[in-house]
Amino acid sequence: MPHAYGVDSDHEDLIALRQIVESVVVPNAGAVDRDARFPAESIDALGKKGLLGLCVDGAHGGRGQSPRMFAAVVEELAMADASAAMIFVMHVTAAQAIAASEVLESRDELLRDIARGKHLTTLAFSEKGSRSQFWAPVSKLVTNDGHYETSASKSWVTSADHADSYVSSAQKPGAASPLESTIYLVRRKAKGVRVTSRFEGLGLRGNNSSPVALENVEVKKGDLISRDGEGANTMLQVVLPWFSLGTAAMANGICRAAVSRTAEHLSGTGFEHDATKLRDLPVLRARIADMSLRTEQSRALLGHTLAHVESASAAAPLYVLQSRLSSLEAAIDVTDLAMKACGGAAFSKQLGIERLFRDARAGWVMAPTADHLREFVGRVLTGLPLF
Repeated sequence: MPHAYGVDSDHEDLIALRQIVESVVVPNAGAVDRDARFPAESIDALGKKGLLGLCVDGAHGGRGQSPRMFAAVVEELAMADASAAMIFVMHVTAAQAIAASEVLESRDELLRDIARGKHLTTLAFSEKGSRSQFWAPVSKLVTNDGHYETSASKSWVTSADHADSYVSSAQKPGAASPLESTIYLVRRKAKGVRVTSRFEGLGLRGNNSSPVALENVEVKKGDLISRDGEGANTMLQVVLPWFSLGTAAMANGICRAAVSRTAEHLSGTGFEHDATKLRDLPVLRARIADMSLRTEQSRALLGHTLAHVESASAAAPLYVLQSRLSSLEAAIDVTDLAMKACGGAAFSKQLGIERLFRDARAGWVMAPTADHLREFVGRVLTGLPLF
C-alpha cells in the first residue's frame, strides 16, 4: 500500500528506525512515561544511526531527507513513544533554523555534529511573559561591549536538561514591538543558563519540557541565527512549518497506535458465557471505524500538505496550519473513542491507551494552540496578516 506521505515504506531510514523502535524505544517507553524520564536510550540510538541528522544536507554529513521522510519517521516514532517523537521534532526544527542561517558562525560545525549524532538541539521560544504567544518574546537583547546580553524566563523548553543548544528568541535592541525579534543560539552549559525546575506533566512525560532561566547571558554577534530584528522571518518561514508538520505527524502516530491497540483488544477479548468477542458488538465496531476514518483523513491532509510544501505552492502555509489543527483534533477524538471502546481496560495501564489519551492532549495546548491555529487559518483565508 502506498505511504500516506509519499515515501518508500521500505526506505533504509524507515527500516533503521523500526529496528530502533523495536529494540530500544518500545522496551523503555513505559518507564519513560511512568517516571517522567528523558528517553536517553532512544535519542542516543537515533543519533548512532544518523537519524538526528535526517534532514541535514549531505554536504554536512546528514541524510538529506525531505519533510516527507521527516513526517514518516516522526509518525512511526510517535506510535511507540510520543515523548521521544516530541524531542525529535524539536531537534529537527531547531536544526533547520540553524541550517537556514546566513550569519551563525558555528553553523557548519553544528550541522556536522548533528549529522554525527553528537549534538542535540531544541527550541526555547515560549516565555513566562508571552505564554503561548511564542512569536512575541518579552526578553530583549541589550548591546554590551560589542556583543549582546539577555535575560529571560523561558517557560517550556523540550529536552531542557539534555539539549546541547537552545535556538532562542528575544526582541532586538530598541525594538518598537515584540515582532522585531532576533533568533539566536545559546549553549545549555553557557554561563547564566539554568534549568529551574523538573517537568512533571500530564502527557509527553518524558520530553523534559522544563522552564529555563537565562540570567545576563552573553550572546555574541556570531551566535545570531537570524539577522538582527528579522527573527519573525525565521519563525514563519522555517520554524513554524517544520514544527507544524512534525507535530501533525506525531499526533497522527498517536492516532495510529490507538487504532492498532483498540483493534487488538476488541479482537482478543470476549465473553466466556457465549464465546463472543468484543468485536461482535456493533457499537464497538462503529467506534473503531470512526477512529480509523478520522486517522486516515488527517494523514491524507498531511500528505496533501507535504506535496504543497515540496512544490513551494502559494497555498502551502495555509495547508500547514490546517494539517496541524486537523491532526491535533484527530488525536483528541481518536484517543477519546479508544477509551470508550476499550472500557475499563483502557483506564488501566495494560493497554497503553490511557498514555496515548494523555499524550494527545499535550498537543492541544502546545503553541500554537488549537485556538491560535483557528485564528491563523481564519486570518489567512480572509487576507489578514498572521500576526
